[in-house]
Amino acid sequence: MSAPSVTRAAFALRTEFFVMGVLFATWGVHVPTVKAHYGLGEQALALAMLASGVGALAALAYAGRIVGRFGPRVIAAVMGCVSCAAIASLLLSSHYVALIAVMLVFGSFGSLFDVALNAEASEIEALSGRPLMSGFHGMFSLGGMAGAGLGSAAPPLGLAAQHHLLLATGAAALAALLASRAMLPVPEKAGEEKHPLSLPRGPLLLLGVLASMGLIAEGAMYDWSVLFMKQERGSEAATAALAYASFSGAMAAGRFGGDWVRARMSGTRLMRLSGVLGAAGMALALAVPSPTVGLLGFALVGLGLSNVVPVLFSAASQTPGVSPAHGIAAVSGVGYLGMMAGPPLIGLIAEYSSLTWGLVVVVAFASFMALSAQRAMRGR
Repeated sequence: MSAPSVTRAAFALRTEFFVMGVLFATWGVHVPTVKAHYGLGEQALALAMLASGVGALAALAYAGRIVGRFGPRVIAAVMGCVSCAAIASLLLSSHYVALIAVMLVFGSFGSLFDVALNAEASEIEALSGRPLMSGFHGMFSLGGMAGAGLGSAAPPLGLAAQHHLLLATGAAALAALLASRAMLPVPEKAGEEKHPLSLPRGPLLLLGVLASMGLIAEGAMYDWSVLFMKQERGSEAATAALAYASFSGAMAAGRFGGDWVRARMSGTRLMRLSGVLGAAGMALALAVPSPTVGLLGFALVGLGLSNVVPVLFSAASQTPGVSPAHGIAAVSGVGYLGMMAGPPLIGLIAEYSSLTWGLVVVVAFASFMALSAQRAMRGR
């Protein structure tokens, strides 16, 4: 494979990750719109979100086989466009069953899109001979920031919600389709697994558990950080909103610098440092009753968690006897389970105690990641 081809493929893949970030942010921006459009309460909305997770888990069982059969380039083009179509159709019906169906499609096709991009990233890393995974995931964070910014700017510009959905997803689908043409035509490898994915065991299971903990901690910041600042710290709305911004901004910065760090630090040391930094940042935000210190703590959590998923996915793709797509799908599957269970767990603790104690879960999980780093990364 020529160097220019790999360079073009890397640029195309960065575009695909950016598209995926825009897509997820577009859905996130319109969660209140969806709730109002269908007249849903919190429980019904949560069930719709759960449908997306169920679809993702179902698709991940076959993701390694599908990506191995057709290659990441084809899967990224098809699944990216279908995922865009699903988000574009969020408001086209007023029936709750239709929303559930849309979320199932988005979850299943979006997860296949995700596995295809990470499998391609693993292949490009191997061909280039240097760390690139963190930078690819940084483009996802950048796409998320861009998608959220465009979504928040739509109402002041007088752009109706459905028009914004069509414009955002139409542009995203076109970008995904064009970028896929420059991706590597990775063929199916000899000995590729032919059976649906079962529950991973051994090293893959531990990687999946750590990914699950990282995603729970990351989701906790998205779901609860603003409420924590308002409810537990008495911050004004503008200050509270900075909690999400400080976390996501630090995460994006950490991912763009992550490849430089990975080239100079072993995966074990980076995972250990990530866990320590995430735990310390969350503990600081919880222990010191100051909004300013809270924002600093959330930024440290973002910096600490920024490279957890890229490092774990890269490690999963290098598991002996397992194809990159299967390894990534296995770790993603366990990670999705955690992501689905995390918000209710924190919410339950918050309901019976306080949100401060609920977020102690982040400290515990980040600490476990630091303590388990050596065992998880052994041999990689």
